Amino acid sequence: MFTKLRDVFKKFIDTTSSLLTSKEKLIESVEEFKLGLISRDVAFEVAEDISSKLIELIENKAIRDKKQLVKTLREIILSYFNEAGSININELVKSRKPYKIMFMGVNGVGKTTTIAKVAVYLRKNGYKPLMVAADTFRAAAQEQLKKHSERTQIPIFMGKYGADPASVAYDSIQFATSRGFDVILIDTAGRMHTDIDLINELRKVARVVKPDLKLLVVDALTGNDAVEQAKFFHEAVGVDGFIVTKFDAYEEGGVPISLVYVVKKPILFVGTGQDYLDLKPFNPLEYLDKVLPAEN
Repeated sequence: MFTKLRDVFKKFIDTTSSLLTSKEKLIESVEEFKLGLISRDVAFEVAEDISSKLIELIENKAIRDKKQLVKTLREIILSYFNEAGSININELVKSRKPYKIMFMGVNGVGKTTTIAKVAVYLRKNGYKPLMVAADTFRAAAQEQLKKHSERTQIPIFMGKYGADPASVAYDSIQFATSRGFDVILIDTAGRMHTDIDLINELRKVARVVKPDLKLLVVDALTGNDAVEQAKFFHEAVGVDGFIVTKFDAYEEGGVPISLVYVVKKPILFVGTGQDYLDLKPFNPLEYLDKVLPAEN
């Protein structure tokens, strides 16, 4: 996991440690490091920010040894996650009933399966979840969520195929309220972010439902495209946080840093396998320890 990004950091640290007395060579090393970051799914603007901060510290002679270099890099990256904040979904769900979570994402990222995983996670934490099939454009999407409902024994609210998604989502709120559900998880149509008609439909769902939380599901393996999706959805509809799928198979490593830096919103969960229990709350320090271990 994240082996390629870890190798970029390791190479830079090892190389730079032998150049600390030469400012010119250090700056050259930083430029190579920037290119290495970009090659591992770190967005250009993030790599540029890391590099410019390092160069400033080098010019001010603020980095004197390897240990200090590692500490500085860790502080820079951790600052991005801190700036994005954090969301404790368990605390939020307690705040009102039913708590409304809307899920968004393009086709193929694992959104519907992720909804079932989040529902299982919430049930495990003592809540009563309801899954809502508001993707009425594809009958297969409704059937997929229905299968997850059958397997997990978590109830589902469905509308007719072709019905207005906003209307289905709205009706689910009344249903959940009258039956004592704590949280509703609304599946929306998977769409390419270039499909303006579907984006307008998504805006309508958000306007009608007034979700408490809008989560974008992205696939780590899509690399920089995940970041482009995040930018677009945030500008078009608004995103409160992310769930990153296929985290366990992801070697490049840069997507988490890029998401939080570019959109300034936190990652709530990561998908780590096919099972319903393969969903972990994202821990920035745990991630940082994997890509850039602290010096002893």
